[in-house]
Amino acid sequence: MTNAPGFTEIDDQAAYAAAVQTAITAAAAYYGEGDSPLDDDAFDRLVRGIAAYEQAHPEHVLPDSPTGKVAGGAVIGDVPHTIPMLSLDNVFGADDLTSWAAGLERRLDRPVAVWSVEPKLDGLAISARYRDGRLVQLVTRGDGAAGEDVSHAIGTILGLPSRLNEPLTVEFRGEVLMTREQFEAANASRVVHGGPEFANPRSAAAGSLRAKDRPYQVEMTFFAYGALPLPTSPADLTERLGTLPHSQIMELAAGLGVQTSAATPAGAITCTTITQVREHVDKIAALRAELAFGIDGIVIKADLAADQEKAGLSSRAPRWAVAYKLPAVEKITKLLSVEWNVGRTGIIAPRAVLEPVEVDGSVITYATLHNAGDIARRDLMVGDHVTVYKAGDVIPRVEAPVTHLRTGDETPIHIPSTCPRCGDAIDDSQKRWRCVRGRTCHAIASVRYAVGRDQLDIEGLGENRIDQLVEAGLITDFGDLFSVTRDQLLALDRMGEISTDNLLAAIEQAKAEPLNKVFCALGVRGTGRSMSRRIARHFATMEAIRAADAEAFQQVDGIGPEKAPVLVEEIAELAPLIDKLIAAGLTMTEPGATAPTEEPSAGLPLAGMSVVVTGAMSGPLADLSRNEMNELIERAGGKASSSVSARTSLLVAGDKAGSKKAKAEKLEVQIKTPEEFATLIADYL
Repeated sequence: MTNAPGFTEIDDQAAYAAAVQTAITAAAAYYGEGDSPLDDDAFDRLVRGIAAYEQAHPEHVLPDSPTGKVAGGAVIGDVPHTIPMLSLDNVFGADDLTSWAAGLERRLDRPVAVWSVEPKLDGLAISARYRDGRLVQLVTRGDGAAGEDVSHAIGTILGLPSRLNEPLTVEFRGEVLMTREQFEAANASRVVHGGPEFANPRSAAAGSLRAKDRPYQVEMTFFAYGALPLPTSPADLTERLGTLPHSQIMELAAGLGVQTSAATPAGAITCTTITQVREHVDKIAALRAELAFGIDGIVIKADLAADQEKAGLSSRAPRWAVAYKLPAVEKITKLLSVEWNVGRTGIIAPRAVLEPVEVDGSVITYATLHNAGDIARRDLMVGDHVTVYKAGDVIPRVEAPVTHLRTGDETPIHIPSTCPRCGDAIDDSQKRWRCVRGRTCHAIASVRYAVGRDQLDIEGLGENRIDQLVEAGLITDFGDLFSVTRDQLLALDRMGEISTDNLLAAIEQAKAEPLNKVFCALGVRGTGRSMSRRIARHFATMEAIRAADAEAFQQVDGIGPEKAPVLVEEIAELAPLIDKLIAAGLTMTEPGATAPTEEPSAGLPLAGMSVVVTGAMSGPLADLSRNEMNELIERAGGKASSSVSARTSLLVAGDKAGSKKAKAEKLEVQIKTPEEFATLIADYL
């Protein structure tokens, strides 16, 4: 099915003229300092709307219209290109891609012999010119015919060596971008020198590439996507670059020391059928969240030079290549207000309330803000236009304000001086503020968490019933549940004898849950289900956990010198609750675990292995939740992990495994089906 791209509807000639001017202004900013008032998706929608209006009203077409022009008509610079630097046409789904490929093969009057597939990097296109192997000039794409000389940036861009491995005269074309790590470093440098944070990595790369007089330098990265001869290149090199397939030209670039996307997890591959192309498109798209840099699509090219020559060029794009566009993962919207919420441990966390915006397929109205210091560091104000993205493609977060769009009507964000829930004092000694009452400030949330399925799993104790118990003064924490009487429960509204007896039985059953579940129920800051299992298996008993100091906690995988003292402090703070649980008879040991001073159990099937689970489980594992799978892994001696890396020992891949399986195959990680894995750890099921 074709994913028809959306567009901005334009109703009349006046709206059309205004839209053209908006697009021209946005394109000039985008290809200038990278601070366009429109995000990529909004700009694309606007240009598609202009094109639709022009198709219906050809008599109204303005000469400045951005349609059919490289860089939307944003002319920058006066350094002529050796040959034009063109844009790419776009497709928006599998059916669009198939139709485009069929059209190309009709133009060739033959099937495309080999396709090239590589990520479309979200950066700034430049040409890098080498003479006798030395990098001498960098030029932006500009309007495609001429660009701006940015040679002052030589030496700040990884992937572009100052000298090639051979003394060749040649031009490489590619994208300059910032990785996420480089972006964070660039923002830190900019803030230290009194400037606002960059809105996003592309803006940071665009602005930094052009900056000549800044008192600091930032690092960027280059990936080549093409190479061509210069007028003074030797004849044999000119012939090679004119006849080699695209894939071999990229191999030549890599051999000379220039970075290509083949060096990344997304890779650069060739295939022979459009079905294989679609499969590789899906694989690259699935890797998007795990890449160290942004991509906004996948580029598909006819690989052979003969196919490219016969297909030719249009006025703005090659006919032998196309960009398969992915949904935008970063948008610009408005910050309407900031809410201050108190979590179950008393942590006071700000949350951004946004003008609704669609990001990567879902409508976002709220986004994470870390703490009061983070708000100040980002210089956020109510009424700001802000960039919003999904962290890990899941959690909506505010990146930065778009300061050049400020009107003067923005107002400072109110920072609370007392706890917004209970009105008591705030402990602001840490980055994340906390109510001085801690868990007692929000007892209901703490109890709800403790009785959940992955903690004590007390059936029949829903949110409304917990609210009743707290409001009636029967419990102040979940430890009080084990002393609640039958008569007290029967006195609650809509609580009959059967439901009361069932609830009391569930509470009694919770006493048999292992130590890792009990510890997880405590809700210690900095821990969750996985960390609670590691702590329980490492120390084996609650007594050992309570006796451990910061140095002892650092022996647990994943606990460093910053987190360890917090755990010691938290566990000491929870002493009254832990004593209450011990008195109630809850399990305070971890089955199969040994104390740190004892020899660990030998012969476990997953001993020393890091195991990742992905996809839908089947066979004997079909009914297990992901948390139960992780518990099973750790019972069998392994370490459960959520992401595939070079340290991964085994991937359990069920149906629709997706990007993790693709990455495991690339890293040559051992892969087992759910059924094979069940056989391996059968004794622990």
